[in-house]
Amino acid sequence: MGTFAGVFTPSILTILGIILFRRLGAVVGGAGLSNALLMILLANAISVLTSVSLAAIATNMRVKGGGDYYIISRTLGLEFGGAIGVVLFLAQSVSIAFYAIGFGEAVADLAPGSSSWAPQAIAAGAVAVLFVFAWLGADWATRLQYVVMAFLAAALFSFFVGTARGFDAGLLRANLPRPEGGPPFWAMFAIFFPAVTGFTQGVSMSGELRDAGRSLPRGTFLAVGLSCLVYLVAAVLLAGNLPATELSADFGAMGRLAAVRWLIDAGVIAATVSSAMASFLGAPRILQALAADEVFPFLRPFDRCAGPAGNPRRGVLLAAAIALLTIAAGNLNAVAAVVAMFFLISYGLLNYATWFEARADSPSFRPRFRWFDRRLSLLGALACLGAMLAISPAAGLAAAAVLFGLYQYLKRTAGPARWADGTRSYAFRQIREHLLAMGDEPEHPRDWRPLVLAFSKDDRRRAQLLRFASWIEGGSGLTTAVHILEGEGSGQARRRRRAEDNLHAALADQGLEAFPLVITAPDLRCGFDLLTQAYGIGPLRANLVLLNWHEEAPGRSSRRQVKAYGAHLTESFRLGCNVVVLKAGVKEGEALGEAPPAERRIDVWWWEDDSSELALLLAYLMTRTADWSGAAIQVVVARRGRQRVPITRFRQTLADYRIAAEPKVVEEDAPEHFVALSADAHLVFVPFRLKQHLPVDPFGRDPGELLEDLPVTALVLAAEDIVLDPEPDEGVGPAGEKEKTGPK
Repeated sequence: MGTFAGVFTPSILTILGIILFRRLGAVVGGAGLSNALLMILLANAISVLTSVSLAAIATNMRVKGGGDYYIISRTLGLEFGGAIGVVLFLAQSVSIAFYAIGFGEAVADLAPGSSSWAPQAIAAGAVAVLFVFAWLGADWATRLQYVVMAFLAAALFSFFVGTARGFDAGLLRANLPRPEGGPPFWAMFAIFFPAVTGFTQGVSMSGELRDAGRSLPRGTFLAVGLSCLVYLVAAVLLAGNLPATELSADFGAMGRLAAVRWLIDAGVIAATVSSAMASFLGAPRILQALAADEVFPFLRPFDRCAGPAGNPRRGVLLAAAIALLTIAAGNLNAVAAVVAMFFLISYGLLNYATWFEARADSPSFRPRFRWFDRRLSLLGALACLGAMLAISPAAGLAAAAVLFGLYQYLKRTAGPARWADGTRSYAFRQIREHLLAMGDEPEHPRDWRPLVLAFSKDDRRRAQLLRFASWIEGGSGLTTAVHILEGEGSGQARRRRRAEDNLHAALADQGLEAFPLVITAPDLRCGFDLLTQAYGIGPLRANLVLLNWHEEAPGRSSRRQVKAYGAHLTESFRLGCNVVVLKAGVKEGEALGEAPPAERRIDVWWWEDDSSELALLLAYLMTRTADWSGAAIQVVVARRGRQRVPITRFRQTLADYRIAAEPKVVEEDAPEHFVALSADAHLVFVPFRLKQHLPVDPFGRDPGELLEDLPVTALVLAAEDIVLDPEPDEGVGPAGEKEKTGPK
């Protein structure tokens, strides 16, 4: 279809429908002409703002089947798209009933004395007839709409001729203010708003258009502009021909004023039938798009199509069932309020999606629509939200809650995204802004967070190391899992991609939040040193290197291996990175996972230095994770010489640090006493030092001897000043040097 048949005609026929012929007079009479004109302008302002957003998106991407759902899902992501897709399908299905009830009212008025249930019975019959056309496909419905257009034009011409002859300026002035005791403004607005919702009918049929990017903006703006003019003129003519009391009470006032009354009846019938037909075509196609995207598994049967045009007949059946249930449940005014709320949600999200895409400043966002401004889209989203809350705060919040519930459900069940949307671009924009803002702010100890580089080339031990990294990160830092491939040559790029894919899959399988990184280097030492220096962006730099303890104890491994391992530790320390070395056997790690979190204990050996403070901070961060929530921290304090550490003073120190921990003083400053005290701990943090490029424990010995007697252990070496109790006005001094303060 082209612009006229595929966008303008279904849109204008839906807009100039039941509200124009059956409720506009009641709105003018109940609210007063001035308020009625304000409602028309406000409703059309929302239409125009949403049309601007629609034009921008439609000229920036190829809009396929699903209309609004397709646009929102490909911009805000599957979660928002799926949630709004369900709402849109229900809105279009309920709209079928809305227009069918209007048709029933018009036909019932032609037979005076008919029963009260006659409009609903006639509406149900109309749905049954329209179902046949929808079942046959869009091409059959398109043939019908040209006949409807002719009747509609004749009806409007008859009305304009009749009201022009009997126009009374005095009556117009009397009808300007709101009559005393009239309905509230927003209650009348809720009844009127469905009049303007038809402008997205072209979007619903986007999959049937030859050139959606060209047809959607042109057809939509033309339909919105012409219909707004018709409503404004019709409202003025109604106010100038009948008093407010008659307008409010008589839904057939337009027929009384027309030059040829039966043309109005024919126009009402034609307009309601065409509007219902447009919704009958749009709703199943939204459902079909949802099913094709496999957003909800239970909707998969609705993906099947019939005929060469791909008519979604199963969706037609479901839409008809919802329409019939709605007809049985309510009257026209009640259904109008529901339709208004549904469409306001969808228009608000369409505007927000466009603003979201534009705000991301993605180079791929290049709409051909010249008059687009992202502030208009944001204004449109806020206008829809304001109208929802003004019509009914309870209903607006309930609708938002339903949408939020669907969003959360999809966020947990949808899995990875299956298409590109604007989320990544928007996140990049936010990252850029925040990184630039961080770069302008002085660094402060209060802002310290672990930015971990976890090095491991052993697949068996990597999972344990990365799980430990997620613990010490405590949900406040970032972890990058690093694998260095040694070698040179053309095959390295392929090896690197394969290794990074495997690493990414391993992280996903274990449910760990870490970034995979595989680099190639001529040798391990070169890759390690360069990465430690260069990793990061702007103010975000790696500040903690995490490694597994080498496979064998130093005494049984080659001197060359030990020296290479010590060189890595030394270089990390020299470059200003804190170092943590994890020693955990496979059996120890499995046993650790069996203990309930609240029954675990973390021991921190305290030597009153920066490494001890870093160890205590990492132990605290572990208790913020689900695996260690409620775990106890025990600080094992070393006695220095003959002077015993006052336990009360150290408890106060811990209180100043705001870390819940229990101090324990070792009577004898000997390794076996420390080991005996921590033998039943689940994890032990031990500070270490470097001596002649080799690690040594707090007692100046090879750590291997100590580690053999301890449970899971983390050796900690601080390469920077660690301040556990910084004050806001401490940190960077006037000369740019850090001032270290706080209790020790």
